[in-house]
Amino acid sequence: MAFEELKESTQQIQEETKAYVESTVQYYKLWGFQFVMKSTRMIVRFLLLGFFLMIALLFGSVAAALAIGNAIDSIALGFLIVAGAYFVLIILISFLRLKFVERRFVRGFSKLFFDN
Repeated sequence: MAFEELKESTQQIQEETKAYVESTVQYYKLWGFQFVMKSTRMIVRFLLLGFFLMIALLFGSVAAALAIGNAIDSIALGFLIVAGAYFVLIILISFLRLKFVERRFVRGFSKLFFDN
């Protein structure tokens, strides 16, 4: 009699453990899907924003170069001045390394990852 009860309780424990493992696996699948979707949405948003900002920067740079070129009566020199301004900006960025951008990037991803 005691052996039967022990056998039944052992089977019940196995079934409950199996159900727990299955529900845990389902939970992590859903969590992974949610994380991937949030990450994908954020990446697509940044890519679209970056694309349109680059287009705006391109047209703005051409307009500025033409305006400067017309002002000094040399279109080529206007483009060189705009290119030189970008070169100076690149040098400043490389020396400053923009640590605050890195911090914001890490903070954003850690919020996304650890929010749940």
